[in-house]
Amino acid sequence: MSGEIAPTGKAVGLGSSPGLRASHADRDRMVDVLRVAAGDGLLTADELDERLEVALSARTLGELAALTADLPSVGAAGAEAKDTVRIEQVHSGAVERVGRWVVPRRLELAVTFCEVTLDFTDALITHDTLRVDVGMTGKTLTLVTRPGVVVDTDGLRLVFCKVKHRPTPTHPNTPVTLRVELVGEKTHGRVVVRPPRRTFGQWLLRRPAAPPPAEYR
Repeated sequence: MSGEIAPTGKAVGLGSSPGLRASHADRDRMVDVLRVAAGDGLLTADELDERLEVALSARTLGELAALTADLPSVGAAGAEAKDTVRIEQVHSGAVERVGRWVVPRRLELAVTFCEVTLDFTDALITHDTLRVDVGMTGKTLTLVTRPGVVVDTDGLRLVFCKVKHRPTPTHPNTPVTLRVELVGEKTHGRVVVRPPRRTFGQWLLRRPAAPPPAEYR
């Protein structure tokens, strides 16, 4: 996409086309960049709120680029997104992508009897589609989603393997910020797509109220 926001917060190709209209995906990527910058201590809470408001209402790519003009390319916000990442692992520890990791365009999994977890809860999304080429035998492939992240398993061939897909509760008007396409073959084990697990506090808030003591009934 022309004017795509890079993980550094700088917009690709904006030097010659700052007047181009910004899309929903452009705004969403800038929101991710600003949040990472705040997490690195580069923005105060008030500055973050102000810039998020501008980002969500920006009409052009130039307006988005101005939001990070004073930010250095450091920390997670300065990590470069790769087009292709390949993971090869056999009979060893779990493979995990959690926290603020940068999502590439394509991920190749060549894994045998190793658990694999791709957690998108706090991931830095720089592209609108992630293709995951699965060549995995045994164990469980887990994808943890968040609102705006959808997973398509239609292109995945399953051999003695089951899929458990529990979508993240999402408002109907929430835009899709990342589409994860699983292709290839998963043999034995499971594929699990689920939202983040509730914290103990969230679990308590959703517990049904305890019945009143017998003397008050």
